Amino acid sequence: MATLKVKFRESSVPGKPGTIFYQVRHEKKTIQIATRLHPFPEQWVSITEGPATSDIENKKNLTYIHRVIDADTALLDNIIREFEQTGKKYTVHDIADRFRSPQCQTHVLTFFKEQITFLSMSNRLGTARNYLRTMNSFSSFLHGDDIPFKLLTEELIFEYAEWLQLKGVKRNSSSFYMRVLRSVYNKAVRKHFAQQTFPFQNVYTGVDKTKKRAINEDVILQLYQMKISSPSLALARDLFIFSYCMRGMAFVDMAFLRHKNIRGGFIHYTRRKTGQQLSVHIEPCIQEIIDRYSSQAEQTPYLLPILTSEDPVRSFSQYQTALGYYNRQLKQLSQMLRLDISLSSYCARHSWATAARNHNIPLSVISAGMGHTSERTTQIYLASLENSVIDRANQNIIAFLKPV
Repeated sequence: MATLKVKFRESSVPGKPGTIFYQVRHEKKTIQIATRLHPFPEQWVSITEGPATSDIENKKNLTYIHRVIDADTALLDNIIREFEQTGKKYTVHDIADRFRSPQCQTHVLTFFKEQITFLSMSNRLGTARNYLRTMNSFSSFLHGDDIPFKLLTEELIFEYAEWLQLKGVKRNSSSFYMRVLRSVYNKAVRKHFAQQTFPFQNVYTGVDKTKKRAINEDVILQLYQMKISSPSLALARDLFIFSYCMRGMAFVDMAFLRHKNIRGGFIHYTRRKTGQQLSVHIEPCIQEIIDRYSSQAEQTPYLLPILTSEDPVRSFSQYQTALGYYNRQLKQLSQMLRLDISLSSYCARHSWATAARNHNIPLSVISAGMGHTSERTTQIYLASLENSVIDRANQNIIAFLKPV
């Protein structure tokens, strides 16, 4: 069976760093595999003997070198083991070639960029943006250094989670980064660029119950009947009511609605987030808002006056700008109504779900109406169902138990 040793070659030029290499020996043949690790001789002594150092930057370098060596030797051991299991003859050159192959040397940030480019070219711009946000966060954690997938270990993922926490990143945001990073890692595994070691199995990738985002039906009615002189605030109010009446339609789906989505008294559309196809009957309150803005939107392919461009990149940029402005206008409306929570683009969706539950609509119907792929997602929306509703239900259930 092949043997493996980690060695260091000093530079022939005094004062210059040397090179760490791996020596593989099998059937009396030896090959040296060079690395990109170039420590100074005194650093190599620290690596092999492990004396303490007070130099923080030096500690980081030594930690990185240790990680690379551990990952490389584990990979080489695995390659040797796989060759042994085949029962066929192999050489030291076979081991080196496998180790140097793209499947073993693909880097995380480089692969991230390739995925972002692919998503952008496929007009999946929202997902591309999420990938970019996660890549930038992970790159910041790595101090801009790209690493091969073999270094994406459970230990490194734990350190990233701790780094996010120290940065004050909220748990749901941290979970979001972990889910995206896990998705990229799994894609690399499917392409055989990484070996599946399940590095994310012990970090949080769920979704915490969020603060209450729903408003009750009295507030919805108050908002609907509100006299507003500002055209921009009136539009924000109308878009909120439109979203509510459309069973909590997401702002991105409202923005990209087209005239051709109206057929036979229904609005037919596909949720951009899940791909679910939905059809909503056009009720009078929905038609009222469509008619109110028909003259503004008639020169565009869109149903509502949010976007103008048909170019995918340009229209997505317009959507992002419009979403930010919409939320700022909703915040102003919240202040005008003196609400204890701030209205947001999500609030109409949560409010419709909560109202439906308060009207005793079954969870399965609410889930289907909102275009959720599972009832579990709907339960997250309804997690903040007011205690008064639950209390009334409990009163009805235990009403037969009357004090004697």
